[in-house]
Amino acid sequence: MMWSSIGSSETAVEKVLPTLLRVMEDWPVHGMSTSDGDNRDVFALAATLALWLIIQEPKCQDAVMNYIPRLLVALLFQVSMSTEQVPEEVNTFWRGCLEQHHLPTQPNRFLVQTIKALLCRLQWDNEVVSVERKCGWDTLLCADTQHYAVGLLAREMRHILLPFYSPMAIHLLGLLSTEDPRWELPALAFLVEVLDFLDRSKCCDSVLPILSRNLRSQCQERQRLALRGLLVLAVDPSMAQSICSLSQHLLELLPDADGELVVMTLSVFEGMLQDEDIRAFVSTAPKLAEALRPLFDNDNTQVQLLSIRLFQTVMELLVEEGTQLLETQVHQSLVPLFIHGHDENQCVAEASWEVLLCAARFLKRRDLEKLLRKEQHFKFCDCLMDKDVSRRAEHLHQALPYLQSSQQPLREAAVRFMGIAAWHMQDLQLLMRAFEAMSQDDCPSYCTMRTEFLSAFRRAVTK
Repeated sequence: MMWSSIGSSETAVEKVLPTLLRVMEDWPVHGMSTSDGDNRDVFALAATLALWLIIQEPKCQDAVMNYIPRLLVALLFQVSMSTEQVPEEVNTFWRGCLEQHHLPTQPNRFLVQTIKALLCRLQWDNEVVSVERKCGWDTLLCADTQHYAVGLLAREMRHILLPFYSPMAIHLLGLLSTEDPRWELPALAFLVEVLDFLDRSKCCDSVLPILSRNLRSQCQERQRLALRGLLVLAVDPSMAQSICSLSQHLLELLPDADGELVVMTLSVFEGMLQDEDIRAFVSTAPKLAEALRPLFDNDNTQVQLLSIRLFQTVMELLVEEGTQLLETQVHQSLVPLFIHGHDENQCVAEASWEVLLCAARFLKRRDLEKLLRKEQHFKFCDCLMDKDVSRRAEHLHQALPYLQSSQQPLREAAVRFMGIAAWHMQDLQLLMRAFEAMSQDDCPSYCTMRTEFLSAFRRAVTK
């Protein structure tokens, strides 16, 4: 009766809610206790029960609205904590509440019910139903998927919570900036959704350490959320220099087998490099270029395209710094780009020819550039092997793996390139030993490729 009476008075609710909030936000307990020193975990849940009773009264609506940012975050935090750990005294307390108020048997289900009741009291029924249709409330009850549900809730309520997102983001930053953040993964999921409402110039020093810590995590979900946060920040060109400080952590993610993670990482680099005056990036450029080259052969087409395009951006960005910084990496990109110019995916093929032309310009090889513009592709190979005497063995070594490609056009391009290489190196035996070393007994197309290789060699010799 007491809490219902309080809920019937807007003035009383205004006075009581700050105290309830302080208790709700204090699970696990950090300094909150009663006057006799009792600091049991039940108090946070008891405060939420009091809130649930208050919001049954329609007159509380305006007063509750003023505290919605902190109330929503506190309730989501409690859902997470009650799912992961429920001390025995909490269970004892809850068993006593069940019969009196006809509540769910599990505290976390009651907390989700309270969130829904709170939103409905504020006349946000449509958003409650929308989250329900996407199974968001059920997802919120599982520890492994809570962060998905929190992100979904933030997106679904974006238009109605718009005025509150800036203070919510600041509040979440405070939670995540502590030495041992509680509720870190769901809080990060919510923060990412509201990050674009922050004044980045003022909050950059708080946001980047949080994202950096999660980039270094072994948990891919944390890494993904950190990357999503960086993608939001990268939209602002003024953030490029700050994001550049995380380049080493980003580079460490590029060899990951998860295509989605690599795509996001490449996209962060792409956003970062929109700032053409990013001096801090000069020292990172060779490492990035080196990390990008293996990605040209990635099974994920989006990874291929992004890495090839980003390689071009790096070259164009640093052309004024001179070719010395990237000369090795650009030389090593020529053969992979040439072979992928024959890719079955037209977008990959077109991007490869374009970036190969850019590489020829970067190296100031007008002879190669001229042949590419005339689309005399195999004369390009001939010219490359003729002039790059010291790199012939390296170019040959780069072509060998493509003999095992699943794409016939790439195998054929590699065979023809090697035939031209053999003619210039004038050492068929050495080349054949290298080719035999790459063969596999279970490769059904090996004999065919060997025949094609010998034919290409003969054509090159007799041309």
